[in-house]
Amino acid sequence: MGLRVLAAMSGGVDSAVAAARIAEAGHDVTGVHLALSANPQSHRTGARGCCTIEDSRDARRAADVIGIPFYIWDMAERFQRDVVEDFVAEYAAGRTPNPCLRCNEKIKFAAVLDRALALGFDAVATGHHAKLAGGVLSRSVDQGKDQSYVLGVLTREQLGHAIFPLGDSTKAEVREEAARRGLTVADKPDSHDICFIADGDTRGFLAGRLGAAEGPIVDQSGEVVGSHQGAHGFTVGQRKGLRIDRPAADGRPRYVLSIEPVSNTVTVGPRAALEVTTVTCGAPVWNGPSAQHDLTVQLRAHGEVYACRFEEHDGGLTIELDRPATGVAAGQAAVLYSGETVIGSATIVSAR
Repeated sequence: MGLRVLAAMSGGVDSAVAAARIAEAGHDVTGVHLALSANPQSHRTGARGCCTIEDSRDARRAADVIGIPFYIWDMAERFQRDVVEDFVAEYAAGRTPNPCLRCNEKIKFAAVLDRALALGFDAVATGHHAKLAGGVLSRSVDQGKDQSYVLGVLTREQLGHAIFPLGDSTKAEVREEAARRGLTVADKPDSHDICFIADGDTRGFLAGRLGAAEGPIVDQSGEVVGSHQGAHGFTVGQRKGLRIDRPAADGRPRYVLSIEPVSNTVTVGPRAALEVTTVTCGAPVWNGPSAQHDLTVQLRAHGEVYACRFEEHDGGLTIELDRPATGVAAGQAAVLYSGETVIGSATIVSAR
């Protein structure tokens, strides 16, 4: 007997093919598009986002082709509070958040899943590129599109009610299948960047909400080498857009090493000073098998993978890397893998 499945349909090709596969497998599927913006016209169009009126229409057309019921759920207020306001608050505190990860955690697999289960659905399906078998999350066969990192925050219970039908397919295969199925989104470009920042100007978006506040840019000795209009406009590891008044003595580029929101100070220095081997995290979410081998950690979306070992302590986690990493920012997630399988995640607090 098939499951009752709620298919989250963004209006893109991945979620459309995911819904079609679930329906073809004999499950009772209902499509739902999440309206995440109170003013969708202000969000991006085409390749530039996932919250537009165009996207809701594309999702509805895909549902019609598949032959499943379709609804739009208004999640704008929840999205504003749990994703947008969280994003601004994290930057204000000197951290670098990942809004896609937070959206998966708070919207798609908290608010939506809770409502789906209350309505009698058995599971929520999405078009994420990741494998899920027996409640165990693993990397997609398409390493370039793998999204297991942004799903690494989900709990075992949430993964137990999730379906990711695309984990064994490459993006090219998904597009080819969409064309065969007559889905008009087959050639629709992928969305990029942050969906709720209409023009892609993160610094301008934050300045509009947090205000301009001039502060110093200093080198490691504390000498002032420039100024800025708000520490929230920077992230650890950043090289471009620093507007430093004078070059380093050795003529080499300088990078953001740390951000101090209280004093509104940005510290810069050479790339070598970014290297860290110890990453301290908050409370972990263990969502994979306990047997561990070939341990690695990913420290940002689409970032490098590092061999590691870890130790739990006082409700937190310390991860020791086998080789130095650079650009490790507080507020990002550290997702731990055993081979290709996710075993858990935790939010980065500091690194050294």
